[in-house]
Amino acid sequence: MTRRAPESSDGSRRRQLPGAEEGTSVDDVPASRRGSTLVAAGIFLSRVSGLVRERVLGHFLGTSAAADAFTAAFRIPNLLQHLLGEGVLSASFIPVYSRLLADGRKAEAGMVAGAIAGLLAALSGALALVGIVLAEPLTRVVAAGFGSRPETFELTVSLVRIMFPGVGFLVLSAWCLGVLNSHGRFFLSYVAPVILNVAQIAVLVGVGSTVLAAEFASAVPDAAAQASLATWLAVGTLVGGALQFLVQLPGVRAVERDLRLSVRTDLPGVRATGRAFAPAVLGRGVVQLSSYVQVFLASFLAVGALATMRYAQILYLLPISLFGMSVAAAELPALARAGSADVAATVTRLERGLARIATFVVPTAAAYLVVGDLLIGALFRTGQFGRLEAVAVWIVLCGFTLGLFASTASRLLQSALYAAGDTRTPARVAVLRVSLSVALGVVLMIQFDRVAVAPDGLVTVGELPAFGLLDQRAGGPEVIRLGSVGLAVAGAVAAWVEQALLSRAVRARFGRTRLGGGQLWAIVVAAAVAAAVALAARPLIDDLPPLLAGVLAAVMVAAVYGAAASRLGVPDIRAITGRLLRR
Repeated sequence: MTRRAPESSDGSRRRQLPGAEEGTSVDDVPASRRGSTLVAAGIFLSRVSGLVRERVLGHFLGTSAAADAFTAAFRIPNLLQHLLGEGVLSASFIPVYSRLLADGRKAEAGMVAGAIAGLLAALSGALALVGIVLAEPLTRVVAAGFGSRPETFELTVSLVRIMFPGVGFLVLSAWCLGVLNSHGRFFLSYVAPVILNVAQIAVLVGVGSTVLAAEFASAVPDAAAQASLATWLAVGTLVGGALQFLVQLPGVRAVERDLRLSVRTDLPGVRATGRAFAPAVLGRGVVQLSSYVQVFLASFLAVGALATMRYAQILYLLPISLFGMSVAAAELPALARAGSADVAATVTRLERGLARIATFVVPTAAAYLVVGDLLIGALFRTGQFGRLEAVAVWIVLCGFTLGLFASTASRLLQSALYAAGDTRTPARVAVLRVSLSVALGVVLMIQFDRVAVAPDGLVTVGELPAFGLLDQRAGGPEVIRLGSVGLAVAGAVAAWVEQALLSRAVRARFGRTRLGGGQLWAIVVAAAVAAAVALAARPLIDDLPPLLAGVLAAVMVAAVYGAAASRLGVPDIRAITGRLLRR
């Protein structure tokens, strides 16, 4: 007897994946890949514009006290964005809203979306007002180490007050993302941050090259000029956040015509979102607490520690966003529609996503470890950001890179649990991750703070092993101390612990999923070949101009890895090379 393929919602027939339960069709594979590709494309454009912003920021502010102040000030109001924004809405709002749409309850979905928007606007607005009033005590808590640097502390407080109102726009921007993603519109929300980055770049270039041009004409601009530019940058951040939200509104109205703004809490969908919201906020809050604890701890380290860590995190977060967030965001609505009942389909999607993540993250990690200084030089070496700064940032990046694959894979594992309605397990795991990261980070940062990058290589400042903090300006301005490496390494260790615990939770609920989706060995071999070739070629490209050296290093790693991975049969690379050859 021949089984007929199940009908889709539009009445068409879909072919089943071999060995999968009903509901998983081969048509889902290109659809899933297309969704994650659109997310990745949007994130890529956003991150590229972010890299341009960081290059311009490095040109004018380098690793100065003003750069430290802006880094700390931007983190403080961003707590609201991360607590109430994309990650929490992905865990609580998107699964509820996607199920309503899948069930054909469009009017109810519109009412729920409108109520969530109204409640988020009211909550973030109230908290933003509180943040402006309490900017000084918040800064004393988050960047306590600035207490010994009064000018830096006062500048940070001023920047916090300017940027705090913009967080409400970023939270509502994340709500737009939830609505659009649930309707299969992935590109707009992930490319919208380009507008924020462009606003910041415009302010840096416009003010730094005109209003403050004379002050920045000297090789070493004075602190007052750098502080003034940081203040202008805060204003640009506020304006850019508003524009990022406004550009998405037409798209939301186009897909959700039943939207009705309110602050209703009696709707079943709102109550379901609220029940998932609190654990999700706890989980995200703990993760963000880790970030703020890093800022707190780094504020006690040498001048420039926060800025150095900021530049390293830009590159560290790039593959997490491109390959972790893109896959997790594209899979979440489909996982939510499948629910816990369709276990085989869920495992298939998870393994496919984990393989896709490994395919691109593992070679990126290899490149960071082998030619990371060349990549950093290509991006940031200009103005106040020189060779020593590039080497210091590279060493910090290597620390972060040790946990890169674990952090990226964890995004998809979290989405699987969120889709099944489990927001508590990721929260509990996050508490453990942060606790471990902080405890280990305190010990390691004190040790690494005695190590510095000097013109002649690595040097030690003070005695090792160390049991206390060193004066923030010890060693002099000619060296860059590496205390933030300790925080990066501690975070990497904690990331692997988190990945292991999330993997166990997913296995208990759905069944075993393999790290790298069963493709890991081929991916690692191909990445090792690419790293070996890049390492052998370093003597030929090290002395080239920074931009050229970085581009050649990136192209070399990508080309060798692509060839090796295609030869070893890595599916996503073969698909890419096949399309290129056909064209």
